[in-house]
Amino acid sequence: METRFKKNAKIFDIVITGVAGMVSVGIMLYAVGHFGLHEAWPELVLNMFYIACLVMIWMYFFNRMDSQRFNYWCSTSVGMTVLLRDILFAPPLAYYSLHLACLTLSVLLLCMLTFFYARKNWRSYTKRNLWVICIIDIIIALLYNFDIYLEPINEYTDYLLTEIWIRPTITYGLVACYVTEAKTKSAS
Repeated sequence: METRFKKNAKIFDIVITGVAGMVSVGIMLYAVGHFGLHEAWPELVLNMFYIACLVMIWMYFFNRMDSQRFNYWCSTSVGMTVLLRDILFAPPLAYYSLHLACLTLSVLLLCMLTFFYARKNWRSYTKRNLWVICIIDIIIALLYNFDIYLEPINEYTDYLLTEIWIRPTITYGLVACYVTEAKTKSAS
């Protein structure tokens, strides 16, 4: 099977992202089974979007999906997770200022993703714009991570720490794919 990427560093980036995402989603599916569907159903919904992104990353990696569809559907799936987890059903945080910062960054991230997949000429999106998407997602995860350490530790803490970092991992993989696509298309 031929892969889309030829450089070992790029293959390593995508494979590590895919494996880390699959392990994280597997841990969260275990958490849904452990805590029960009644208590953890939102995680199951989010995991469906994460699984869809991971499948599309692997399909793109093995040349089974074209760039236009990959960019559109992955951006849409990540955008849905931002909308559901961080905006509509935002978790209660220890401090209101922390909640407001996460909400503001989440709205900014959703706007950037919407702008990205709504563009007719999406290849003109710069590498800096792509990395800003990933960096904003990482900052959101860091703020949630900080909040978890402010709260008392309980049986959910380990699972929450895992769930927080799934989306930034997937976003890193998507950005790595987009940056490669932008390089390929600008070279030709």
